[in-house]
Amino acid sequence: MKKHKFESVWDALEDDPVKRQVYKLRSELIHVVSTHIREENLKQREVANLLGISQPRVSTLLKGDFESFRLDSLVQFALKLGHTVTIKAA
Repeated sequence: MKKHKFESVWDALEDDPVKRQVYKLRSELIHVVSTHIREENLKQREVANLLGISQPRVSTLLKGDFESFRLDSLVQFALKLGHTVTIKAA
């Protein structure tokens, strides 16, 4: 059996390079946002008001369900929490 080495889990799970890159971006943003929420010890209702989403959506966000959020929504959440978001195209 031949072993394959991948740079990331997304390289192993997704064959489409476009989807793979979008998944990487979304997972990075959801990590930044959920880490911020936890480190600041924010309550889900506070986060819901701050981000303009429902408390159940905050719960989904904190579970890491990045497929439930569009990339632009995650960018907005990070910005609303005071983070800088840049995209480098090469």
